[in-house]
Amino acid sequence: MTVTLITGANKGIGFETARQLLELGHTVYIGARDAERGEKAAAAIGARSVQLDVTDDASVNGALAAIDAAEGRLDVLVHNAGILTGDVVDGPTALRVFDTNAVGIVRVTEAALPLLRRSANPTVVTVSSSAGSFWAVNNPDRPEFHLPTTLYSASKAAATMLTVQYAKSQPGIRFNAVEPGFTATDMTAGFGDGGRSPAESAAVVVRLATLGVDGPTGTLQDEAGELRW
Repeated sequence: MTVTLITGANKGIGFETARQLLELGHTVYIGARDAERGEKAAAAIGARSVQLDVTDDASVNGALAAIDAAEGRLDVLVHNAGILTGDVVDGPTALRVFDTNAVGIVRVTEAALPLLRRSANPTVVTVSSSAGSFWAVNNPDRPEFHLPTTLYSASKAAATMLTVQYAKSQPGIRFNAVEPGFTATDMTAGFGDGGRSPAESAAVVVRLATLGVDGPTGTLQDEAGELRW
């Protein structure tokens, strides 16, 4: 049984990723900042839950300790937790965005590494964004060119770079970042009309979360394959 932890998974893409991986036979832990919401989401689909706030070291360490005690290992880690702010650019907002979208990846990864090393096929997927791609935001033909998301874009560039650097420093573990596509979720409300369903975007995450032992590492990918950044 593949043991999977997904951060920020009580709703949106994270929740749909959990549901799809459960259907594939994974034991899925929904990590949620609000324990009650996490438990409710997990109960709805037959998953398990852990209280996990990616901005709090004690919370992160407690969540991984609970999974260690119950499972003894972790096979798949999905960094899904993230926040999106608009055109507010100031110090406090920058600290909050980077703490969640980038530093949170470091906190959770470092706590998870001992468990991942016990897996026969350890995999880490970071839900990043092409809004953090230098190539995309400088290309007038891309929608990212016009996005007013200074801090979000910068934090996602950091998230992708962390993914690449972890892939280099941890060669026994696959690390890949994913652009899941513009999705209609609570987080993206107000940043454009439409967007596809969380289930459609989750399928892109699931593909990278279920790679075989010979799968790629250190990449940013979307549904079409490797993405320039």
